[in-house]
Amino acid sequence: MEIAATSTEFVHVTAVAKVAGASVPTPTPPKFAFLLTAANPAPGDWLTGEWATPRARILIGPVGGVVTLAAGEYSVWIQFAAGTETPIYRAGTVTVY
Repeated sequence: MEIAATSTEFVHVTAVAKVAGASVPTPTPPKFAFLLTAANPAPGDWLTGEWATPRARILIGPVGGVVTLAAGEYSVWIQFAAGTETPIYRAGTVTVY
């Protein structure tokens, strides 16, 4: 995804937990991290998103976004509850120009 630094948009990631053979989002909101490095996210890097079935999403940008990102190429990470597991995945990149 590419986005202007002055734009406010949702970042979407398809992420569902398997519960008894069905794919459903969990009631716990997903969390996102946007990192300029290849490192794994630290506890303070996580930002709370929301479910928009079957995708997780988070609003980024200067007008009401959860976070405003400066120009750069960010690794997008997602974390969500899946029963007794808490998977963490690098979901792609966002380029802010």
